[in-house]
Amino acid sequence: MVSVFRVDCNRNNVNTFASVQKRHPTKKEKTMYIEKIKSPADLKKLDIEALKTVANETREAVLNRVSKHGGHIGPNLGFVEATVALHYVFDAPTDKFVFDVSHQCYPHKVLTGRAAGFLGDADEMNAISGYSSPTESPVYDNFEVGHTSTSVSLATGLQKARDIKGTHENIIAVIGDGSLSGGEAFEGLDEASELGTGIIIVVNDNEMSIAENHGGIYKNLRALRESNGTCSHNWFKALGFEYTYLEEGNDIEKLINVFRSVKDTDRPTVVHIHTEKGHGFAPAVENKEAWHWGLPFNREDGSRPAGAPHETYEQLYSDWMLREMKLDKTLIAVTAGTPAAAGFTPAKRKEAGKQHIDMGIAEEQAVAMISGMAKGGLRPVWTVYSTFIQRTYDQIAQDLCINSNPAVINIVGGGTASMNDITHICLFDIPMLCSIPGLVYLAPTTCEEYFAMLRWAILQDSKPIAIRMPSNGVVHTSEPVDTEYGYEPKYKVAHKGSMVAVIASGSFYQKGENVVRRLAEKGIDATLINPRYLNEVDASTLESLKPDHKLVVTLEDGSKDGGFGERIASFYGTSDMKVLVGGVKKGLYDRFVLEQLLSDNRLLDEQIVEDILKIIGQ
Repeated sequence: MVSVFRVDCNRNNVNTFASVQKRHPTKKEKTMYIEKIKSPADLKKLDIEALKTVANETREAVLNRVSKHGGHIGPNLGFVEATVALHYVFDAPTDKFVFDVSHQCYPHKVLTGRAAGFLGDADEMNAISGYSSPTESPVYDNFEVGHTSTSVSLATGLQKARDIKGTHENIIAVIGDGSLSGGEAFEGLDEASELGTGIIIVVNDNEMSIAENHGGIYKNLRALRESNGTCSHNWFKALGFEYTYLEEGNDIEKLINVFRSVKDTDRPTVVHIHTEKGHGFAPAVENKEAWHWGLPFNREDGSRPAGAPHETYEQLYSDWMLREMKLDKTLIAVTAGTPAAAGFTPAKRKEAGKQHIDMGIAEEQAVAMISGMAKGGLRPVWTVYSTFIQRTYDQIAQDLCINSNPAVINIVGGGTASMNDITHICLFDIPMLCSIPGLVYLAPTTCEEYFAMLRWAILQDSKPIAIRMPSNGVVHTSEPVDTEYGYEPKYKVAHKGSMVAVIASGSFYQKGENVVRRLAEKGIDATLINPRYLNEVDASTLESLKPDHKLVVTLEDGSKDGGFGERIASFYGTSDMKVLVGGVKKGLYDRFVLEQLLSDNRLLDEQIVEDILKIIGQ
């Protein structure tokens, strides 16, 4: 589910694929099939042997892109043959495809006129998103999809629209076995059965999520695989679906026969295919978890360039938790399909034993479960990427905060220096979480402060606590940090000045330090404040600024609309205090360049200083 792509464009100035594909392709000794395929209709002219060649070329194209550009490796390699067969049998764009989470959409892109994004230069690769994107291809990509367990629900909408209009196109939803654990997948399957009309759900079963699968449904999937689909206990059939199983999910000819058998069905139908994650690339087959997604690598041996050794919060956190777990058997590390977010490698998961639980892709379950665990006397810490916590608003409000159970949520990757695809931006956790009563949201500024907050949050027993792990790298301090925190906000004044006060939160605290230093060079002794608490304002500290300050500057690493700074601006209201709120304007940004995003939002250090000087008249 996780990807971090950096390119030289955003949605407002992107070189579209339509523009780059006009360039002349690189000269090759022999033109490949996929260079000549401009639409799936071109596949229908080919025989089986030629289709096998197309599949091999497509796999090589995928490997070429991910080895140079990075991206989702294993799931795409495993779905090459199925994609060729789907496009050979069905008639896109009349027939509609919806790819769950988009981790298996690369072959689809190759076969729908976008091969240059996999074979061309850096600009051509950058023009192609790592996810399904109607902006990129409005004809063949029906939805922007980057979060998991959504394809069946989206497809039921197309199913209903077709039925109302009286048309007859096939609706095909592709979903991986790992995505079936998400609650929305169950809701989509339930509705598809209820509608009762033609829809084809291709379950791509490679026996993996991002890591291993977790959940009771996988016992039935295993039984279905082992019985070649004949197991009497079949939960798809129990839901009301017609069901077909194919063991050889990487065999084009057999895939074609299966898809032909269900084409134009008038019933809700599941086609369950058993594929191999990473198929055709030995390193990805041998270590499926490590090769789910990755940065560029050497095609010859799968090696990656060695980077300079550096600390990461994921490593530090997992090491710290394992040490503490040995001292406290009630301490539980919780993940939901992304154990890497917490640094829990397979080896560390084994070491943790029962004190680590991963529930697969089921974030809503994670929230309710940690609430129950805390109620039952355990000390759970759930680690989750900022972009995925968006799925859990109701559970945090209802199941956790109303019940005031002292679970801890450890939020990773929040802010601008994180994932940057439109489906994965991490700018909204502060407005979201700070709108929920009863939740304390802490923003540490250094490594030492983070672990002090984490220890306090785990040991306290009165409220749910969320902590925003810094996303600007591991910054250490030699200054003492507080070890005790409270439920009422209390800001920390790091330096007392006058005229201008800079309140810089979390991973933007160092930016605040830089701004104060630059102001000092201009003869302005500015106050610097570490707010620590994002969810409420410290009225006492804010009041204390009124006598000798004329401007308060807030800096937060996220969307400023509904965020921390606007709350402070609201506090000062009609007083004489001016407030400059620094953050990112609310928007759906796609594949942005960090420096450009900061510049566009007046968040570069020098821009902030310029704006301060202008406001105070200097």
